[in-house]
Amino acid sequence: MSDKVSKNIELLSPAGDQERLVAAVNFGADAVYLAGKNFGMRTSSPNFTDEQLEEAIKYAHDNNVKVYLTCNVLPRNDEIKQLPKFLEKVSGMGIDALIVSDIGVMDMAKRYAVGVDIHISTQAGIVNYETANSFYNMGASRVVLARELSLEEIKQIRDNTSQKLEIEAFVHGSMCVSFSGRCLISSYLTGRDANRGDCTQPCRWKYNLVEENRPGQYFPVIENDQGTYFFNSKDLCMIEHIPKLVDAGITSFKIEGRAKSSYYVSVITNAYRNALDDYYRMGENWVISDWIKEEVNKISHREYNTGFFFGNEPGQVYSNGGYIRKYEVIGVCEDYKNGIAQITQRNKFFKGDKVEVLEPRGKPFIITIEEIYDEYSNSLAEAPHAMQKLFIPISKSIKKGSLIRKVK
Repeated sequence: MSDKVSKNIELLSPAGDQERLVAAVNFGADAVYLAGKNFGMRTSSPNFTDEQLEEAIKYAHDNNVKVYLTCNVLPRNDEIKQLPKFLEKVSGMGIDALIVSDIGVMDMAKRYAVGVDIHISTQAGIVNYETANSFYNMGASRVVLARELSLEEIKQIRDNTSQKLEIEAFVHGSMCVSFSGRCLISSYLTGRDANRGDCTQPCRWKYNLVEENRPGQYFPVIENDQGTYFFNSKDLCMIEHIPKLVDAGITSFKIEGRAKSSYYVSVITNAYRNALDDYYRMGENWVISDWIKEEVNKISHREYNTGFFFGNEPGQVYSNGGYIRKYEVIGVCEDYKNGIAQITQRNKFFKGDKVEVLEPRGKPFIITIEEIYDEYSNSLAEAPHAMQKLFIPISKSIKKGSLIRKVK
């Protein structure tokens, strides 16, 4: 693979709202994907009003970051008539690409968002080069491949498609038990359609069997006394396999998580940014740094695996439906002057705590909180109030936007 390709991998991060967009930009994303209030696949995210979307695009572009707008729901008849106005509006805002899954929406995008790149969503379930080529011939500049593909299958797609066609793949985050996210469980059980951004994640719930003639008696699918979570997918993590992803021909590394916190976006973006930059610098001699490998464990996550990239690795968590949470954010640095960090408190902490500071694009380091002062210069023994403005003496200068966290 040429140096030009291998050194121009796009790191694509999620942005559920303005705070998460700023986090993605500050911590090293090359592009972000987000949604307006309509037609996106994550209604659980705050998303962006028209005014907020314009501000987000400007902020990203001012920092040389591209913005891709999700328009990947499967719209019903009553929504189709709303699409032309929406597409014309976002096109006028300067959006860099539209992410679509429906071929009717794709056709409308070509008519009402002229000149805007079209990316085909993973919801389209692209698993072969003929389908990828068909979308390219229809006007797509990028395909987001199905998550069920191996690296070898991705390489075959790359070798049999135009080099002008960009290939994007998810490399980190939650995985859906259903094929490429096309699931009906939520619709059946709760009336909320996963294909319209309203998934209630019933795959994460605890299930037991009930035998017809023995009502009230519950039998776990796997024999233990806690039931079983037999739909519950592990989380994807490919940070230890950067060279293999590049060799397969993936040109955009996508991080899942528009419904995740700004802390998640910051930490995971930062980890992959540093891993990629090390890869650019070290080439074939690349070895992931221990601190980067550890970073992905410092956010809330399920047990990790490598998805389908190396074949069908067992991908379910049967013991529980919850998350692994080892760290929590205690504050975000708003400013640093004369040896004093001004922070906004996020979780309770105490004088004397040993904490980690994670700067944008940096490696974490440890400090001890020797003193805490409020905005009236009163000395505090603890900081129990969320969003309180606090001042902490720190001898080492830290950047605005730095995260301060501690072990839970």
